[in-house]
Amino acid sequence: MSLGPGFADYLIPRAKNALAEAQVVVGYQTYIDLVRPWLTTQEVVATGMKAEVKRCQLALDRACAGQKVALVSSGDAGIYGMAGLVLEMCAVQGLKVGPPEAAAAVDLYLEVIPGVPALAAGAALLGAPLMHDFVVISLSDLLTPWETILKRLELAAQGDFVIVLYNPKSKKRDWQLGAVRDLLLRYKTPKTPVGIVSRAMRQGQATTVTTLEDLLSHAVDMQTIVVVGNSQTYTYGAYMITPRGYQNKYRGQVSGSGV
Repeated sequence: MSLGPGFADYLIPRAKNALAEAQVVVGYQTYIDLVRPWLTTQEVVATGMKAEVKRCQLALDRACAGQKVALVSSGDAGIYGMAGLVLEMCAVQGLKVGPPEAAAAVDLYLEVIPGVPALAAGAALLGAPLMHDFVVISLSDLLTPWETILKRLELAAQGDFVIVLYNPKSKKRDWQLGAVRDLLLRYKTPKTPVGIVSRAMRQGQATTVTTLEDLLSHAVDMQTIVVVGNSQTYTYGAYMITPRGYQNKYRGQVSGSGV
């Protein structure tokens, strides 16, 4: 199930109900801390960083034993979250799964509960940077080769997409963002608007609008997303706007001259 960005107002009612119905709540310790206000008598099973497979297996084992399990994931569970790994493990282990309303016999019922992903929470704070086509790329090379990441970034830049960067920097990965900035400058102007959002809609939230040439002057970490505009993106006060094309199609109405 998905927790959204972290603040209670952005946790959907279905997710709150799933937590209340669960007998066991499994998750990364940081995410467990976010949901503690909604926990009562549920058993809590928390693991540390890089224990994703263990976490999912614990959840599957408990579910196969007949318990109601909530496996929590920040943002949206289907976007860099646990939903994919759970389903992969079910497929590898030959477990028959289906939605709660499944009529056929299954080994366990599985419901993926959506949430507000970081890209949507961050975009809302930045204004409207994702109003046209965009791509989302993680800079973490733990599971994806760096050469593949660079190829995807270059193709996205050539296509003039707005680019959302997840996992831009960590303590051990401190040079990749600079390499990405240099690559993007081959296709985008130095003044291209860039939005930096850390801890979107949770404690410690911070938002900055800068330019591609000044990107490295600002602090980022693993809880930051970076939104790099396309050739049409511009700033308006504290906001970024990527036009969809309404002004060209409905010029009189958008400008107000038709009122």
